[in-house]
Amino acid sequence: MRLGTRLALGLGALALVVFAVVGSTLTMYMRDYLSAQLNEQLKIAQIAQSKSIADYGTLEGKKYYRWYYAVYDVSDGTPVLRKPEDAADVPEDVDDFTLVAKAQAAADTEILRTEHLRGEGQYRLRACEVEPGVVLVSAAPLDDIDDTVGQLITVQVVAFVLALMALVVFGRATLRRGLKPLSDMAHTARGITSHDLTDSARLPVRHDNRDGGPEVEELRTAFNTMLEHIDDALAVRTEAEQRLRRFVADASHELRTPLMSVRGYADLFQYAAAHSPEERDKHLARLRAEAARMGYLLDDLLMLARLDAADVETPLRLEEADLVQLAGQAADAFRAGRPDHPLTVSTGSHPVRLRHDPLRVRQVLDNLLTNAAVHTPPGTKVSLEVSVESGTAEVRITDSGPGIPADDQERVFDRFYRVDKARSRDRGGSGLGLAVARSLVRAHGGTIDLTSGPGATTFTVRLPLGGEGL
Repeated sequence: MRLGTRLALGLGALALVVFAVVGSTLTMYMRDYLSAQLNEQLKIAQIAQSKSIADYGTLEGKKYYRWYYAVYDVSDGTPVLRKPEDAADVPEDVDDFTLVAKAQAAADTEILRTEHLRGEGQYRLRACEVEPGVVLVSAAPLDDIDDTVGQLITVQVVAFVLALMALVVFGRATLRRGLKPLSDMAHTARGITSHDLTDSARLPVRHDNRDGGPEVEELRTAFNTMLEHIDDALAVRTEAEQRLRRFVADASHELRTPLMSVRGYADLFQYAAAHSPEERDKHLARLRAEAARMGYLLDDLLMLARLDAADVETPLRLEEADLVQLAGQAADAFRAGRPDHPLTVSTGSHPVRLRHDPLRVRQVLDNLLTNAAVHTPPGTKVSLEVSVESGTAEVRITDSGPGIPADDQERVFDRFYRVDKARSRDRGGSGLGLAVARSLVRAHGGTIDLTSGPGATTFTVRLPLGGEGL
């Protein structure tokens, strides 16, 4: 059974119990009320009848339809029935009347009893003393009370049955309407189960019906929040899977070139060793160079993997060091390796000490300086500036080259991404330098930003002086 049907039936069962209690109470009250009225009527009638008997010795004109009257003379506690004025005044069997009269004489007070008169039905008998030695017994039928109570019970049963049916029918309709938001949520959930969760698109279903009251509204809000969370989780998972696929594909592609070179130079070295000994050293040097290039690439990939898992194992060795001194060392190495790119350094007169991994921060500076030299023509000016702004150490590396297109600026930090697709790997690198730099800066709790335009490209590295992000 559906929840609405079960609730309607439960409500009907509860209403049935309530109706039974109310009906029984009302019936009992009505019967007691009518009995009390009949007792009062008997008492009033006997007062008038006793006066008529005492004054005139007759009941003429003081009788009621279907009532019975018996007058007893009592001596020594034994009642003797007087001859009735009319044979219809007494029933055929007067034993119950005699017993009531005897009880009244013995008790010397009014007696009320309910007896079943043979052939007549239920009667209410009342005995009272008219005068000393004379007892009047009157009997009133209870048929009217029984008929009235029976009609009341019939009316109650019919009314209660109709009310119960209406309660179940309309209650079920009301409950169904109240529970409709839950049905809508179930429909939404079924829609989710039929949706392809491998698809990167957002879940196309939401529950927007705002009926049902605050409780259902709270459930609806939680339900939609759950869907948003699922959407976000699926989006993150999809993005991670896509990045992983691109990463594996690019890594395979990048590793294939040095591996092919190693294999080729190994074959040439083998051939030269047998036929051209003078060429052997040249091929061996190239073989070593390709192996070294592949080693650098693997080192970068390993570094990125360790930075991605920094919550498990941090690859940093932190110590207190001077960033200005580190920048000077990077500048000296750049001038020695790139003499065709004039470099200016501005570090100020005071040291900038912070807690960091000098080896990794130096790697960041080397990568950014190398990037400026590799992607600009010879003679392009490069500048390196170190400063302190609002409790943050800033390093700016600027070149006056042609700049980076706007479409490529958001992706220059992606792994294996190259702005110049035609640039050879020998000159353009593996495309991991900026990705490694950004990951290392983030591991230090800092940020790295890019601003670029024709004639000026600036990478800004910001590191917290107090090591808050570490």
